[in-house]
Amino acid sequence: MNPTQRIPFSRLAGSFGLAAVLVLSSCDKEPPIFEPYEPVIPPTCDTCKNVSPGTPVKLEDISDTYPGVAAGDPSAWGPYNVHDPVILKEGDYYYCYNTDVAFGRTVEFGKTAGHQIRRSRDLVEWEYRGTAFTEYPPSGKKYIEDGGGTPFENLWAPCILKHENEFRLYYSLSSAVPRLSCIGMASAPHPEGPWTEKGLVVTSVPNGNMTNAIDPSVIVDEAGRHWMFYGSSWDGIYRLELDPATGLSKASGSRGVRVAHRGRTNNNTNGNIEGPEVIYNEEFGMYYLFIAYDWLATKYNVRVVRSSSPEGPFYDFDGNIANTFDDNGPMIVAPYAFGGHSGWQGVSHPGVFKGENNEFFIAHQGRPAVSPAYMVLHVRKLFWTEDGWPVASPQRYANVAQSPVSAAELAGNWERIRFGYRIVPGFADEQTDPDLQLATALTLNADGTITGSAGSTWTYSSPWLTLSWADGRTEKVHVSRERDWEKQVASTLVFTGFDGDGTAVWGKQLK
Repeated sequence: MNPTQRIPFSRLAGSFGLAAVLVLSSCDKEPPIFEPYEPVIPPTCDTCKNVSPGTPVKLEDISDTYPGVAAGDPSAWGPYNVHDPVILKEGDYYYCYNTDVAFGRTVEFGKTAGHQIRRSRDLVEWEYRGTAFTEYPPSGKKYIEDGGGTPFENLWAPCILKHENEFRLYYSLSSAVPRLSCIGMASAPHPEGPWTEKGLVVTSVPNGNMTNAIDPSVIVDEAGRHWMFYGSSWDGIYRLELDPATGLSKASGSRGVRVAHRGRTNNNTNGNIEGPEVIYNEEFGMYYLFIAYDWLATKYNVRVVRSSSPEGPFYDFDGNIANTFDDNGPMIVAPYAFGGHSGWQGVSHPGVFKGENNEFFIAHQGRPAVSPAYMVLHVRKLFWTEDGWPVASPQRYANVAQSPVSAAELAGNWERIRFGYRIVPGFADEQTDPDLQLATALTLNADGTITGSAGSTWTYSSPWLTLSWADGRTEKVHVSRERDWEKQVASTLVFTGFDGDGTAVWGKQLK
């Protein structure tokens, strides 16, 4: 198979550092049904908008880039400098914890490093609250140094869990020595601390036949057992049982068992696999394992597999077991560009969580393609298909009021993105192209026909819109109201869903 061949998911056979500036190049795209138009790259802001240190960044002031804030007071960061987010709802606030990164400046423990903490009342306007640690967690630092390495200056990919009256913050600490990494845990009586380190959960060693011990995600199953999913590169995603009383490994020294792996092309790994997140949806009685694929600054995308048990096996959309040397789908978030915007790349390392009213959300970093060293927090609503698969909103959550959408409202001009994917084996050096999925024009006519495709029709049974194409393909998508971030329109209609092969489809109505 040509490693750059675009293929549907039904036939689809670790973190190293944070890239700074990327060179974007074009790539062949699947021939669109409609005439495409290229996104217009907007200018970057020379100074960011009205951001006051110590207060949430207001919705109308959120920018794609933030040079006026990056080198200043961290308390003005709001949704900026966010990578690998994980979110917990406690009381009136959502709390966000993330990898320590900062555009254009060096991270420092106690200032910009030590797991940044943010909070928000509405998942839109975020307030920076400082860091969890003012120095390296002692157990993690000792492990890295005893192994002959020097800890990186920042903590990576956290996980947050509330157990009884205790908040458990799992951290990742790594080094320049390949696979010399560890995951530790600290606890606190409040989401903002103070934090006391309790010890190491799992470690990895140089040249060992194992995954990298970073990127933890912890879930408590329906039976009350605690499970950690973790891993990056080399040997995939692992599951490890924890002791509920301590939050550490139930079996000392255990690294658990593998549950997911990447595919290979010509004996080369198709790309990175990391950043697992596991949630349970009681409506379908399923555990969902969300995974980050590919290089974190370019092709980074979100896959999901599921199982009736946290112990697995986990299956993909086509019923294939995830723990084989194949890639799995569906891909529910990927680098994209709607019209009039440079687009977003690096859109992965999912943090999936429940909000109010039993609603699910997915958080991840977003890197503006116009200047991809910037990192902005994205939060999207998740919807669920009738057969129990999650689909993500094509627009970031903005707390837009929801009301029933009529069929008459759907008629008009839209932009549509049908996700494709090119296999490009490798990591940072090979995956330099973000593989942006570009929008194409779509017109839904009031008579149920689709302009530009003779014999194609649409029907609607709220909230599901069905696009029936003349070539026999069918796309069933969920319709909702959301903010148009590219055009700065307060509310428009959007849709998200799959075709019959599990390929994601996004749409946005033009106002």
